[in-house]
Formats: sequence, structure tokens, C-alpha cells
Amino acid sequence: MHRRQTMALTVPSRSRGTDSAAPGARRPGELPPVHAALICVALPGLAISPEDGQLTGQGLEGFYQSGRRLLSRCQLRVARREPVAVQGRLVSADRARFLSVVRTAADSGPDPEITVERLRHADGTERITLRSSAGRTRRLPVEIALGTDLADLGAVAAGRTGPELPASVHDSGMRWATATAHVVVTAHPPPEDALASAGLLCWELELEPGGSCSIELRIGADRPPRPPGQSGSHPLAPARAEGDDPRAEKLLRSALDDLRALLVRDPRHPVDMYPVAGVPWRCGFAPAEMLWAARMTLPLGTRLAAAVLRTLARTQLPGPGPDAGRVPGPLRDSGPHLPPGCSGMEATLLLPTLLAEARRWGMPEQEVAELLPAAERALNWLRAAAGDGGLLRDAGPGGLQRGETQAHAHRAALLGAALLEECGRPGGDDWREWAGVLRRRFQQEFWVEDRGGGRPAAARTPEGRLVPHLGSGVAHLLDTGLLGAGQLAPGLLDKVQTEQLARLLGGPAMDSGWGLRSLGAKEPGYNPFGHRGGAVRVHESAVAFAGLAAAGYEKEASSLLRGVLDAADAFGYRLPEMYAGEQRTEAGVPLPHPAACRPAAVASAAGIHLLATLAGIRPDAPAGTVALHPVSCAPLGAIQFSGLRVAGEPFAVRVSRLGLGMVEEAAGGLQLGV
Repeated sequence: MHRRQTMALTVPSRSRGTDSAAPGARRPGELPPVHAALICVALPGLAISPEDGQLTGQGLEGFYQSGRRLLSRCQLRVARREPVAVQGRLVSADRARFLSVVRTAADSGPDPEITVERLRHADGTERITLRSSAGRTRRLPVEIALGTDLADLGAVAAGRTGPELPASVHDSGMRWATATAHVVVTAHPPPEDALASAGLLCWELELEPGGSCSIELRIGADRPPRPPGQSGSHPLAPARAEGDDPRAEKLLRSALDDLRALLVRDPRHPVDMYPVAGVPWRCGFAPAEMLWAARMTLPLGTRLAAAVLRTLARTQLPGPGPDAGRVPGPLRDSGPHLPPGCSGMEATLLLPTLLAEARRWGMPEQEVAELLPAAERALNWLRAAAGDGGLLRDAGPGGLQRGETQAHAHRAALLGAALLEECGRPGGDDWREWAGVLRRRFQQEFWVEDRGGGRPAAARTPEGRLVPHLGSGVAHLLDTGLLGAGQLAPGLLDKVQTEQLARLLGGPAMDSGWGLRSLGAKEPGYNPFGHRGGAVRVHESAVAFAGLAAAGYEKEASSLLRGVLDAADAFGYRLPEMYAGEQRTEAGVPLPHPAACRPAAVASAAGIHLLATLAGIRPDAPAGTVALHPVSCAPLGAIQFSGLRVAGEPFAVRVSRLGLGMVEEAAGGLQLGV
């Protein structure tokens, strides 16, 4: 299996076994909670902090670079006291601010006169500023205790880190080293005293009335590389959203900020960058998540899509053989009713879909031509894997036919057919015919009849037995993909089945009030914290919202949108990859999942997808047209998007409170379609 890692991370296995680990080690599959942590990210740098800002070496706390913990302990004392924490919060994806106060023996009343601000950056810098409100000059002893184990993040997550390393005084700070790694912490101004045995740096600071003093720490073996997302080559346009609901702009700004922080460069082809799946656990190569993030951000330009497609094209398995053209990917948990599924299969089917849609949004034809062979290889793999029967089975023993996989295959076939035809390549008619056969078989063989009106099956066994549980994977049946002239591809379900699915997705068993549950609340095995057993997954909530809106079920769609937007507000607009699927109550708030990645690429991209769906932009750049199909009920009131990209040029659109769309800026010659 082809693997890449951008950070040295191996999370604990999910398999069962005897617990013979050292004290502090976690059971297999267990991850330390991160829901209350403040995570600054600008890959390859991370800083994971508690809300008070004091790094004690407990849990995951510390500064990390490329998956290694450079500093695990950074504890501040002022006037021989630990500051009293007042507030800790993220100010951007890569920076956190911690504010505390210090009471000294000289304070005469209840009001503290010394405030301490700590600005912590993911690149390994921290600035500590003391400010005085006292009416006289104050001399304050300041101590910073430092320590590290230089452990890999995977070892930290598993609770197998070992003791702190001995420190040595180095220039204006401290140094730690092993046979394979070292780290230096430098301070400015230099400390007046340093005690290596305790990792202690000491100053005596003088604060004038109303004055301030600062200490800056720099952590790293060398100056860290500039994060890709912070450079001028950032591939996502800096779009804005303005309107009646201020939450839209906050969500869009935060989503862009987080996606920028999650970008890494392909080490062998540094011109290409792609997002990792999420931090702190999933900083490796994740093809399906990369493709979904690129697809959901197409309104912000096609540069990320092109880079992701080029990167994945280089990983396609060579031929001849049944795997030729497939994108390798790891197995992924599928919940309590299905065995793990191969994310590489999903990625392979998403590859031609993304290329076809990126071309509609304006990917230059030269780039399309260069990537077309990769799309053809993926389609050839699909034909070989599906065979004459038309239904795509899991590889290996079992041969399960998943409903979600058929949706991906059907979309890839239809969009691939249009792509081949319009690029002068053969096979378009054959793929449309193949998709038609799959559509008819699916409607006949994947529908579970029941007294409630029926439902699509989650899967079908080789013996023909249907797996009837209702999960969020059915949302992909509504995601049909964009064809030419602003038209959407037909879906796998007929009109009556689509109406029934919309009713199910809009019902209380699936709509938690905070978004779409990954498993219906009435299904056996439902767990509101289950990764795919009941938790809300933002990515699939966005897919369901867009699919329901496109199919005309705006009431059900709007409920999902409002739920996710309310959840975003509760999470400070940094949406986690998932959160608990507990039913919403009048005074309730969404419950975080303790092990969820936050930020996560697909969750951030889903926020952008949710908002862009409101405008209903359906471009056909090769034909020089763009159609608008906004959500007519205008669930967020009037809204205007600017800084988008269609045909490589700035694009702005406004949707009124009546749900009417109007293009306000577009590339020259781009005509408004229907």
C-alpha cells in the first residue's frame, strides 16, 4: 500500500489486546481528549495548550514540529506565584492568546495590578508581556521552567513518552538532545540566570508605572520552514460573505484560515500543496479527504484542485492488473453495521469527478489535458472493478456492495462521460449507457420496502441481502455532480425515492438539530459519540444540505444548515470533524467529541460548501456561461459573496431576502445562463 507521511504520527491501534503497557500508557485504540485544548496549527508546526496557557507536560501539551514534540513544559511564575488565568482563546488558526493576572504582596486591595499576556504561535515562538497598572515602579522576579522529552506525537498520544531529558545551558537559553534530535530554546532578552538542572530561566524585570516588559521565546533546532498556507502562493481565493446573518462571514473566514493552516507541500514536487485531513491525529496523506476539500472549495478557485489531482495522479497504481489506475488509501471505520471500507476506492472515483467539475469552474484547458490521463486511468479501473454486473463491490473477501460507493461510481461515470466527450476522447456514450444500467439496478435492488415508505439500503451482500440501517452515507445519493450548461447530473434514485429520502433526512431520527447524524437515532447500535455510529459529521451534513437544496427540498435543507451554523457558533467557528449527535434542546449546546480532529480539512471545506450552496452557482467556463440557482427561501436572509473565482477571474454574487440571485462581478464575456 502506498503511504506518505507529512508528520511522524502513528496513533494507537484500534485492535484489542492485553494491557501490558507501562504506567500512563493508554489502551489500544484510546486517544487522549483534545476537545478542550487550544490547538494552533501552521503545518508542519503545532502548539497544543490548555486554556490557562501553562504547558505542564501533561497529555498532548507542547510545541511540535513535523510530528516531534520540541517543548513539553513551559511554566511561567511571576513574583514567585503562578499567574491566575483569566482567558485563553485562539486569535487565528496559528496563534493563541492567554491573559492572566498576578497579585503580589504589595497589592493593597482586591484589584490585581499586573497583567500577563502570552501570544503563542504554531511556528514555535511565544511572546510574554507583563503590564503594570501600579502607581509606582515594581521590580518583579520572573521564572520560566522549560522541559521536553523530544517524543514523537504518536508516542505522546499512546502515553509512552518516557522522562524529560536533561538540559544544558546554551547561549541565551536551553538545549536538549538525543542521538537523533535536538532542540534549542532561546530567550530575548537573555535571562539573568539559568539553571540547567531545573530547566529554569530567570529575570528581574522593572516595570514603570503604566509600563510593560516583554520576553520572547523561540523554540526549534533551526528556523522552521515557512508554512505553505502563509506564503503568497496560497491557492484559495480570499472570499468574503456579507449579509443579514453575521455568522456567515465568521464561518467563512475561520474555514479559510484553518484550511490555509492545514496545507503542506508535496516534498518531491513542492509546487503542489494539499491539505492534511486534520490535527492532531491525521497529519498524513489522506487521498479522499484531500479530494473532498478541493471539490468543496472550487468556488474559491481551481488551483488547489489542480495540485491535489497532480499529487494523487502520481500515486495511481500502475498496470497491467486489476488495480491499475486505483488510488491507494487506508481502510476506514464504517460504523457498527458494516466492515471497514477502503477510502482509496472513494478517492479513485472522486478523481474524475473533481477534474470534470474543476473544468466547469475554469481550470485552464492545458491543466485539464495534463490530468486527463489520470482520470481515464481511474475510469478504466472502475470498469474493470465493476465488471459486467455494473455494481461495484468491495475488494477482498466479502464483496459487499455499498450504496454510497454506487453513488460515487455513478457520478464519476456521468461526469467522466461529459469530460471525455468535450475533450475529444472516446468512451462518453459507453459511460452514459453504463451509468443508466447502474441506475436501473440500484432503484430495483437497493430499495428497502417498509411501512414507513421505504429507504435506500446501506449495502447489499453478494447473496442479495440488504443491510437496511439508515446512516448519513445516503446523503451521497443526492450529490449528483455538475454537468454543462448549469445542469446537474441525474441521480440514482427516482423522484418518489428521492422524496422519501428527503423526508427521512429531515426527520428527527437523522436531523439532530445540530446537523445530520451519521446513524439514525432509532437504529440498533446508535451511539451519539460514534464516529460513524451517530455523531454529526460536518462533511456529510454539507453534502446533504446541498443535495436536498438542489432537489428542491429546501425546508429539510435549511434545517440542516441552521443546525450546523449554530454548532459552528458554539465551537467558535472552528468546526470539528464531528461532534455528538445528541438531540438539540432549547437551552442546549452541541457536545464535542473528545477525540475529534479540530481543525479538520473536510469540516472547514464543508463550511465553505454550505455557504456557497446558498448562491447556487453553476458555472460552465468552457461554454462561457454561469447559472444561478440560489436557495429560494433564503434561510440566512440577504447575503453577498465577493472574492470568489469563476473562469479564473473574480466573481461576486448577491442573493436577496426573496431568494433572487444577481451577479455583481464576473469575468468579461461570461454570460448568465438559466
